Amino acid sequence: MDNRGFQQGSFNSFRSSSSDEDLMDIPGTAMDFSMRDDVPPLDGEIEEEKSYNGGGIGSSNRMMDFLEEPIPGVGTYDDFNTIDWVREKSRDRDRHREITNKSKESTWALIHSVSDAFSGWLLMLLIGLLSGSLAGLIDISAHWMTDLKEGICTEGFWFNHEHCCWNSEHVTFEDRDKCPEWNSWSQLLISTDEGAFAYIVNYFMYVLWALLFAFLAVSLVKVFAPYACGSGIPEIKTILSGFIIRGYLGKWTLIIKTITLVLAVSSGLSLGKEGPLVHVACCCGNILCHCFNKYRKNEAKRREVLSAAAAAGVSVAFGAPIGGVLFSLEEVSYYFPLKTLWRSFFAALVAAFTLRSINPFGNSRLVLFYVEFHTPWHLFELVPFILLGIFGGLWGALFIRTNIAWCRKRKTTQLGKYPVIEVLVVTAITAILAFPNEYTRMSTSELISELFNDCGLLDSSKLCDYENRFNTSKGGELPDRPAGVGVYSAMWQLALTLILKIVITIFTFGMKIPSGLFIPSMAVGAIAGRLLGVGMEQLAYYHHDWAIFNSWCSQGADCITPGLYAMVGAAACLENARKKQDGVVSTSIIYFTEHSPPMPPYTPPTLKLRNILDLSPFTVTDLTPMEIVVDIFRKLGLRQCLVTHNGRLLGIITKKDVLKHIAQMANQDPDSILFN
Repeated sequence: MDNRGFQQGSFNSFRSSSSDEDLMDIPGTAMDFSMRDDVPPLDGEIEEEKSYNGGGIGSSNRMMDFLEEPIPGVGTYDDFNTIDWVREKSRDRDRHREITNKSKESTWALIHSVSDAFSGWLLMLLIGLLSGSLAGLIDISAHWMTDLKEGICTEGFWFNHEHCCWNSEHVTFEDRDKCPEWNSWSQLLISTDEGAFAYIVNYFMYVLWALLFAFLAVSLVKVFAPYACGSGIPEIKTILSGFIIRGYLGKWTLIIKTITLVLAVSSGLSLGKEGPLVHVACCCGNILCHCFNKYRKNEAKRREVLSAAAAAGVSVAFGAPIGGVLFSLEEVSYYFPLKTLWRSFFAALVAAFTLRSINPFGNSRLVLFYVEFHTPWHLFELVPFILLGIFGGLWGALFIRTNIAWCRKRKTTQLGKYPVIEVLVVTAITAILAFPNEYTRMSTSELISELFNDCGLLDSSKLCDYENRFNTSKGGELPDRPAGVGVYSAMWQLALTLILKIVITIFTFGMKIPSGLFIPSMAVGAIAGRLLGVGMEQLAYYHHDWAIFNSWCSQGADCITPGLYAMVGAAACLENARKKQDGVVSTSIIYFTEHSPPMPPYTPPTLKLRNILDLSPFTVTDLTPMEIVVDIFRKLGLRQCLVTHNGRLLGIITKKDVLKHIAQMANQDPDSILFN
């Protein structure tokens, strides 16, 4: 056997990788690299034969301990493999025990122990600051570039439309969106904003900017960071479960995702930035882990940080720190100990506070569509709410089925080979159809904010164009609200917007650009809810004497709040798909085999449960100490474990059994404790 080739290949694997995941060393393992007669020394070491005495690499009679001298490439995880949770936790426990023991020897060791314990909170602080800052930068940039498609501020090109007119001294409250400092592209190019030719110029510039933004987004993703496409949440769930995807949370992915997310949102495509913000926050967490050895060298500890980063991402996306923690706990995290819960909440709070300090929307709120409803709803309104729930289910089923079919077609045809052309075609169609309608022309977040709005006396939107709005002759009661011309015009435009959003979202989600699905889904539901809410409002106004209204809706009072309907509809169109099998009844035969058994005719359909069957359950022998079983349940997050003896099943240990055992060891009565 040619040992030289084997030796060369072995040391080639020691070279450090350029990936964003760190190389791991094997804990507590001493390996003997001593070379015998059948393994000759490496090239260049023959002349230094005195230093080579068979005791190891570059040392004399000394075995190498990877805990002290880690060698790159040894004990690492390959790409697309899973980590060893037990080994990683064991390594961290050994490291913590060593630091604790050394802290009693000197003051410097004690300081090192304190700093090691504080490093987790410091890392959460940095993640919150960086995530909040990037979220504010994305919001401000996206707002400015969205308005750039329609015009530019002559006083300062870095101002968006709203900020440009805020600084104007020649604008009234009713015309606050029209100021001489803000010029449309027709005013800049042909010095007029009136007439058909000016409309064509503005139309052309709108489509041109949209295509430019989309082209830059898909090109940057394709060339520099292919992992930056999509929302990133499914892949983050996979990574948090222990899967290795090198580079998915790296620095290039963070940079490109941040830039292209702004471009994709500004192009006017039917997508959102809220889902990708979770990916951005997790990239921040992964990169900042490299500053702390405790997290850089331990994959399990790093995933605790990523869980907290996911909470921070949701916090800045929806302005909900508590919701971010719940999302991380219930949706994405695989291993979520108690200390991670508090650190996640701290990171989410810091991220939300940072975003609010930046104030990207100018309303001192964390989201653009912040709403509060104080008018109570009546029991009868549950009927239209149920209708909105039905609509949300139908929309969800339609989207999932059609989007899966389109993605399958993209993968199996030539279409998947031309992602740039696909993005440009969808962007062109979206921009061409969106410009004539003011509700499709505005960004999706602004549209949701408009739909959630509860009309007041100072609102100038067409959705608030009610007749007799300023009639206060009825004393303390609210003014009458019969719909005016603007409301009816807005209803037609919103109906067309609903159709466009439903169709175009199916083809947008899944393209090679950063894209989230939360905001488009909310927009579809909010449009449907606002349409139904206005319809119920007018029905109650003109037919207040009907039996369904006269008991709780008096004439001249605002009985229906259309903005509330929009919010309910938005919630109804969010979460998921569930598979079901038609025809299954209580007498159906259940089987767990790969193929269904032959059945006599005229029998009900059989139910196959093999897909949910655990074919490789975790097992222990009857001689395994209970302390180890408890540790296994803690580290692996098991729900149950099988007990065997010589390969034969003896019984099953559930999580409740473990909790009862822990209570008994703590001198508590196991039967007096409630276990869910």
